[in-house]
Amino acid sequence: MTNPIITVENLSYAYNGRPAIEKASFSIQEKEFLAFIGPNGGGKTTLIKLLLGLLKPAGGKIRIYGNPPEKAAHRIGYVPQNVAFNKAFPISVFDVVLMGRLRFQGRSRLSKSDKNAARRVLAEMEMLGCQNRRIDDLSSGQRERVFIARALATDPDILLLDEPTASLDNAGRTELYALLKEINKNKTIGLVTHDMMVLSSYVSSVACVNKTVHYHGSAEITEGMIESGYHCPVELIAHGIPHRILKTHEDQP
Repeated sequence: MTNPIITVENLSYAYNGRPAIEKASFSIQEKEFLAFIGPNGGGKTTLIKLLLGLLKPAGGKIRIYGNPPEKAAHRIGYVPQNVAFNKAFPISVFDVVLMGRLRFQGRSRLSKSDKNAARRVLAEMEMLGCQNRRIDDLSSGQRERVFIARALATDPDILLLDEPTASLDNAGRTELYALLKEINKNKTIGLVTHDMMVLSSYVSSVACVNKTVHYHGSAEITEGMIESGYHCPVELIAHGIPHRILKTHEDQP
């Protein structure tokens, strides 16, 4: 693994003078399945937005396929946390996915190939049978699949997701992870999550994010990883069961 598709070097970012990411350096290989873990407010979502080019670094650099993020945006699909939609607006599942094609094409008219692409990704996400249903009539798990299909509609090389399983039950999380693992056969995936023990069965690497970034090229969740990513007691989710870690760290009294 000598030719990473994403490289981050000495990356920093601050909100109103308050550091959110500090001197982060790591790389991501092609077809890697990377989980970003860490405490709330630790900078995970900020890091994803920097990778997407939605935020500009205060220092350091990001290269995606050798280019800055804004020039590689067409190669990245993104599923944000808590996707907002107007429940009063009667939009269908099919139309939601087609929105991904509009962003990609940069135009207002859709072609036959756009519609075929939308149907293809809906089939991959096992949601083609729901294409004519209203998005607000779906369950949380079904909606998440639709939003992932929208991100995949342009056939990106990289898929970034921000806590896609936050509103799902145990069965829904397991089903979604299995689908993402299948997608990972052809695409690189970066996933923000708190559900570490479940993900340890699916991901290939882990990045602990708490202003700094500690990269681990293994999916095993170890005590050292927890201590590098969390500097205070944390609650982990293991197959739906909370586990509180209360060990005193070296920098605590």
